[in-house]
Amino acid sequence: MNPFVDRMIRAAKLDVHLYEEVEADKGAMSQAMGVVVLSSLAGGIGFMQQAGLMGLVIGTVGSLLGWYVWALMTYLIGTKLLPEPQTQADHGELLRTIGFSSSPGLIRVLGIIPGLSSVVNLLAGVWMLVAMIIAVRQALDYQSTYRAIGVCLIGWIIQALILAFLVTMMGGVPELMLERTAP
Repeated sequence: MNPFVDRMIRAAKLDVHLYEEVEADKGAMSQAMGVVVLSSLAGGIGFMQQAGLMGLVIGTVGSLLGWYVWALMTYLIGTKLLPEPQTQADHGELLRTIGFSSSPGLIRVLGIIPGLSSVVNLLAGVWMLVAMIIAVRQALDYQSTYRAIGVCLIGWIIQALILAFLVTMMGGVPELMLERTAP
């Protein structure tokens, strides 16, 4: 099996050893970013059911932007605000691990099937959150899973507020999308 695909499968299976492996592998950054791009593209494809071609663009860009903001917030919160005494991680270690935690997001492509979008996005979101908690715990060398949960949730809330602000500043959801999703 292709090593990249194997890593994505192991990440989706929540394999703690995979997250330790990519944390230590400085050469895995391109793979981690590949996972993020593929997961974001899957989110965009899944959003096409609701918003057409514009949904592909908005869904993909929104997923990428959301992931980056969440990753940055997680790094700052986890290493500067809520580190444990043994926490030692650089930005690259965290980006590699949480990049692979996006692996479950590939199922969002199934959102293109009529009627499945909400269920698929909920499942993918929860699965990706659990994977991110594991990735953060491993990358930041936390002893406490609760601390990793807190860091991930605080980061997620901040990124959600930032994205909501950006959408509002850009005039909200485009009318084309509203027309297409109206009952």
